[in-house]
Amino acid sequence: MAEYPINKGVGRQVEFKGLRAQYLFLFAGGLLAVFILVVVLYMGGVDQVACLVAGVGLGGALVALTFRLNRKYGAYGLMKLLAARRHPRRIVSRKSVARILNQH
Repeated sequence: MAEYPINKGVGRQVEFKGLRAQYLFLFAGGLLAVFILVVVLYMGGVDQVACLVAGVGLGGALVALTFRLNRKYGAYGLMKLLAARRHPRRIVSRKSVARILNQH
């Protein structure tokens, strides 16, 4: 009978080179967007050196921003920050107290 090792990574968050959770997908999508932008600029007739400078500059800024957000907010902190903006500051009930107490 064959023995299979237990997968110790089940339920853990995705991590690559220190980037965790949503930052990894943000990083990959950003690099894809930078690549497409460089290709569009090159196909549009912009100078090759300018395209490379733009690609390296935007790519470097994306790397710095993504790692800074990862370090500052942690694995799920950015999602919590975005969710907190959607919640109301207070809940207002316009019903009278007597009407609220009489409901069963």
